[in-house]
Amino acid sequence: MSTILDRAQALATAERVYQFMIAEHAGSTELLNPHDVNSVAWGMNIDDWEWNPGVGVNAISAYYDFCQRPDVLAYLSAWIERNRHKAIKFQHVNKMVPFAIFPAMYRRTGNRYYLDTALEYGEWILQNSIRTQTGAFQHAGELTEQIWADTIFMVVLFLARLAKLTNDQNIAQQALQQLLWHIQYLQDPATGVLFHGYFCAEQHHKSGARWTRGNAWITIGAPLILAEIGALVAVPTELTERYQRLVAGLQRYQASNGLWHTVMDRPDFYQETSGSAGIACGILKSVHQNLLDAAYLPMVERALSGVLQMVQADGAVVSVSGGTPIMNAIEDYNQLSRYPTLYGQGLTLMLLTEYLQAIRE
Repeated sequence: MSTILDRAQALATAERVYQFMIAEHAGSTELLNPHDVNSVAWGMNIDDWEWNPGVGVNAISAYYDFCQRPDVLAYLSAWIERNRHKAIKFQHVNKMVPFAIFPAMYRRTGNRYYLDTALEYGEWILQNSIRTQTGAFQHAGELTEQIWADTIFMVVLFLARLAKLTNDQNIAQQALQQLLWHIQYLQDPATGVLFHGYFCAEQHHKSGARWTRGNAWITIGAPLILAEIGALVAVPTELTERYQRLVAGLQRYQASNGLWHTVMDRPDFYQETSGSAGIACGILKSVHQNLLDAAYLPMVERALSGVLQMVQADGAVVSVSGGTPIMNAIEDYNQLSRYPTLYGQGLTLMLLTEYLQAIRE
């Protein structure tokens, strides 16, 4: 892989992104327009227990794996300590993503709290989470018969890590099956890329948006999950072939500056940084894990160059769309406000961390 940044530059950029994540931020509590579902203040509020800070702390955990700095581990421990009372058993997969760092925290610290809590919530998910008629996890209790791409990162990753920690083939098989089902029901046979969601009862994809961040959740989620469970279960050829078709399709829609538009087949829409970073990180991980050919590395290099243009001097990652439900019309995706978020910071930090691993001296 060619060197887009030298090691010192990459380290400095990653640290700026990380420091912006953990700093205190103030922002408007008002929605910016009728299409938004969250305020600007929500974007950088790390002290909550849901998907936005959950993606953030997962990225910080990956950063710690690389840098091994005691202050980063101390931050993760302190974050859990001050926020763990907010964790609830609730029918929404977005409430589960913070638990994905618990297996690693147990290995790092030996603290039984992390193991016991991971086992408790993992069992609750497997026994109680609502499934669609297809068997796939329903994204949320009120989202009847809906499969979302987001679910792979938000809950299936946790189950895969728990499976590896406990050497549990049953949990590993369930994580594998969820990943396969999600790709099967979301993949567009014409292009290989993924639709945002699938409505099982009506058997359609609603607006049919080929949403970039949704594609990112599975592009990065698949190699993360397979790295955890690959030694416990046999990975079907269908899964790897579908994943390879996904990435080939993503290559088709990458813009000349390396980024993807928020709906990737709509070049008239704005380019979106978090999805672009997540896709690039997932592809780079997959090359490292031999899921993909090294011929895809130039695609990663272009994406990294584009993402770096969106990292400001203070570490803020810009052109990140706010929280995004499955929209009624494709045009609605282009109306969402853009501002720094913890998942935008997090996916960018994960990309930089994976790049640093690739050029490690």
